[in-house]
Amino acid sequence: MTATELVFDPFSEEFFNGAWEIYRRMRDEAPVYYNAEHDFYALSRHEDVAAAYKDFESFSSAYGLDLSTVRSDEPMMAKMIIMMDPPEHRQMRSLVNKVFTPRAIEALRPMVTETIDRFLPADRDAFDVVQDFSALFPVQVITQMLGVPEQYRHQVGEWVDTSLRREPGQIDMSEEGMQAVGELMGLYYQIIQERRAEPREDMFSRLVAAEIVREDGEKQSLDDFEIAGFATLLGGAGAETVTKLVGNAAVTFARNPDQWQKLLDDRSKIPAAVEELLRYEAPNQYNVRRSMRDIELHGVTIPEGKPVFLLAGSANRDPEAFTDADIFDIDRDRAEAQNLGFGYGVHSCLGAALARMESAIALERLLDFMPRYEVDFDGCTRVSAQNVAGWSSVPVRVLR
Repeated sequence: MTATELVFDPFSEEFFNGAWEIYRRMRDEAPVYYNAEHDFYALSRHEDVAAAYKDFESFSSAYGLDLSTVRSDEPMMAKMIIMMDPPEHRQMRSLVNKVFTPRAIEALRPMVTETIDRFLPADRDAFDVVQDFSALFPVQVITQMLGVPEQYRHQVGEWVDTSLRREPGQIDMSEEGMQAVGELMGLYYQIIQERRAEPREDMFSRLVAAEIVREDGEKQSLDDFEIAGFATLLGGAGAETVTKLVGNAAVTFARNPDQWQKLLDDRSKIPAAVEELLRYEAPNQYNVRRSMRDIELHGVTIPEGKPVFLLAGSANRDPEAFTDADIFDIDRDRAEAQNLGFGYGVHSCLGAALARMESAIALERLLDFMPRYEVDFDGCTRVSAQNVAGWSSVPVRVLR
């Protein structure tokens, strides 16, 4: 029997539908994988992905997060914190950290709870967990938090979706996607001007006011472009992560009803369930870095200047890191290995605490709303989008 060729194509239908078998083969057969068609490398083992996330001097973020931008010869112009390396990253992070303190996030709990409750449908037997629920509330939470006027909040979600959408085989952002990003940045720029003139109790106002004292004693604050870039990042990453995680939860628990029963029996396990969902099928499957020097790993040389996929989705299923890695177990030992679902190192997700809070509250509400349910698997559709993985539709029947 002839072994099939190992092909990892992050723009293929096969990848969008769950790349678990491909990941397994990559970890076993080609832990430093090279794709000749698109001229990129990929790391799939937990040990290698975690080390690369921390080694920003060898694996740079300054060229972007996806293949389209990283393979360009020019650093990114957009001032997004996720597309920076230290020391610039350190300065920006210390500024935005001021509006992401644990106290600040906890203070959002009433607003987050009220928003989630508003989008949970009334008593219904037929319900789409994504279309009717998880695709709706996260962007509302993020935009309220930022201070986006209510009439623009739904539109922000549509712009984010358009910018991330990819057809199978499509690498570069579409014209519509670029226009959506431009429209979004324009709206944010306008709001920032208004907040500079008249501050309010929202994140835009706090980002405008945030200052740090640099090593030379000078005060530094964020300019309009930096704030707009950060808000664009927050809106995209924050909304998409929770949308996909909650959709994934409905499918994963339907396939593992014993785990859903554990939550029905003991709601205190909800935070652990969120962590296991992040590990088992991370909404963010990968980030792309640029190699800043020749890197020798597992007998392969990654040349300087190449895109390198850090496959967190594969790393989180690595049996060398996690016992029974392909088993969904909300009671698993969290100390075994680092969960890379929210990144690692200097770029660990700034909004992780907020995403965890939203996901936990949403799970709590779904336990109340549909303690017994069935997923219409034939009606489920996968997302085809840049970096993120999950479902765009998960129809369920609530069993009364």
